[in-house]
Parts: sequence; C-alpha cells; structure tokens
Amino acid sequence: MTDRNSLAHEVGAAFRDHGLAAAITALIGGTIALLASVARKAFTNDAMLARLDRELLAERTRVERQRVEDRKTDAERLARIEADIHAMRALMFEAFQRGGNE
Repeated sequence: MTDRNSLAHEVGAAFRDHGLAAAITALIGGTIALLASVARKAFTNDAMLARLDRELLAERTRVERQRVEDRKTDAERLARIEADIHAMRALMFEAFQRGGNE
C-alpha cells in the first residue's frame, strides 16, 4: 500500500528541503491534482447517472411493452369468453324454443 501524505505535508517538506519556490510549486501541483481528482469523480458520477437513466428508461420501456402485450392478451381472452357466452346463450335459447314446440 502506498504511503500518501497530505497536501500540507508535501508543501512543508518541499519548503524545508528545497525552499520557497519548491513549496509554491508543490502547492500548485497538489491543488491541480486535487482538482483533477474532484473533476474525475464528478464526471464519473455524471456518467454513472447517465447510464442509470438509460437503463431505467429501457426498463420502463420494456415494462410498458409487457403491459401492452398483457392488455392485448387479456382483451383477446375476454373477447373469446364473451363469444362463448353469447354462443351458449343462443344455444340455450334455441334448445328452449325447440322444447316449447314439441
């Protein structure tokens, strides 16, 4: 595991070892590195959120398609049931009509 010092420790060590110019350079370099790290995290989070949004949209689309298909299947089944009921009603009515004539 790497031993990482804080920005203040790095600046202090640079000032102690090499003087003010090195300390200022270390401070600027450390700040740039910190900003780069924050920017990378922000862009990574934005990319992850965008990917999650795409996945959520795809899942919603899939669920909606499934609901449409289920509604269609239910409507077809209901139409068959109603057709069977009407056919049975007509058959019973016809049987009743025949029974009354004999």
